[in-house]
Order: sequence, then structure tokens, then C-alpha cells
Amino acid sequence: MLDWLAYLSDQRVEAFLLLFLRLSSVVALFPFFDNNLIPLSIRGALGFFLTLVFYPNLPHTALNLSPEIFLIACISEVLLGLCASFFLHVVFNAIAFATDTISFSMGLTMASAYDPLSGAQKAVVGQVVLLLAILIMLQTSMHHYIILWVQHSLEQVPLGGFVLSNHMVQASVKALAHLFIVGFSMAFPILAMVMLSDVIFGMIMKTHPQFNLLAVGFPLKIAIAFIGLILILVSIIDRFKSEMLHAFQAIKSLF
Repeated sequence: MLDWLAYLSDQRVEAFLLLFLRLSSVVALFPFFDNNLIPLSIRGALGFFLTLVFYPNLPHTALNLSPEIFLIACISEVLLGLCASFFLHVVFNAIAFATDTISFSMGLTMASAYDPLSGAQKAVVGQVVLLLAILIMLQTSMHHYIILWVQHSLEQVPLGGFVLSNHMVQASVKALAHLFIVGFSMAFPILAMVMLSDVIFGMIMKTHPQFNLLAVGFPLKIAIAFIGLILILVSIIDRFKSEMLHAFQAIKSLF
């Protein structure tokens, strides 16, 4: 402990605070760490503990920053965590977009409940799939990739030296467009099945006007969509894992 305290002199407090801000932004903004089920005290303690782990590996040179430059450096560290977490959140939002589209096609838009992860009202189908995605993320140790990315960022981006470039903005716009493409591709099999069932029900109503679509067709359409969701759930999770790996590769190349 005394050996560690020897690193923390008056000239190195600035580096310690900047590192703490970078790791705190990771804990506060990155997927899994940012959900409301983890108390703020636990997240703050985790950020401080990670700072203690990474700090001895830094090149211990005095920064000697003025108050104005130090404030800009603090904003830069928070911006780094915000920009890097954006690419990972795109993958989770793609699943949310797909499940919301599926819920709308099934007629379960109003069947929403409180989501403890985000603190908002979400469709039940979306909550189940998102919880499964988080479990897959933990099972495949993708949360460890976040810690490895922190080590990579310390080697590539000096403390307080992050600058938002045009290349990062273009990559963010492409990732946002990719969100809708991936989300629609995940939901397309269910949408096709529901649309086909609507066509069949319409043909039945034309030939048999006494057919009660609300009493028979609506529950049947929900059952068809649920069966289709069970069949394609494995492919959705496989696509989620591949997109997460691509997101980690993207933030490693950009930051």
C-alpha cells in the first residue's frame, strides 16, 4: 500500500483524477454497467477500484496543467467514454428496435411493463430478449472486453488528449444507420409471418364473412408470432454476438 501511495505525489494527482474520470465514464455509460439495478455507490466504488488497478501502469510524468486546460481534459475524458459507449449501445438498441417492431406487429404494443434496466416502460417481448442478450454478454465474457479496451485506450489516447475527429463522426452516423438495418433484419421473419397470416385471414373473411377476426384471428396471430420468435431466437442471439464483436473492433480501431 505504501508503495502505491508513493506514485500519488502532488504532480501526479491530475493524472489520477483524469484516469478516474475515464474509468467512471466507462462504468457509468457502457452497457451492462449502466443499468439501474447496479447502485451508484457500487458503480463509483468499481470505478475507483479500477483506477487503483490501472494507475501504477501509467507513465508517471507530471502533467502540470492549468485550471482551464485541466477542465477541458476532464470534459475530454467523459466525451471519450460517451463516444465509445455509443457503438455498443447501437447493438442493444438494434435488438430493442427489432423487438418493438415485433411487438407492434403482434398487437402487444400496449402490453408493456416497467423495465428495471432502463427505468422506462417497455414491451414485455423486448424485455425478455434484452435480458437474454445481457446474459449472453456476461456468459461470453464481453464485459471483460470493456476492461481490455480501457487498457488499449490508455496506450493509444493519452489522458486528456481525446479529440473528436470527423472520422469518428462519420463512423457514428454509419453505426446509427446500421442500427435500423440490423434491427429490421432481426424482425423481418416475424413480420413476414404476421403479414402472411393477415393476408390469409383477409381471404378467409372474404369467403366467410361470418368469421370473427377479432376473437379468432388476433390470438392466432399472436401464437404464430411467438412460435416464430422461438424459432429465430437462436439466430437473433448469434447476430447479437457478432455485432458486439464488430462494435468492440470498431471502438478499438477508433479510440
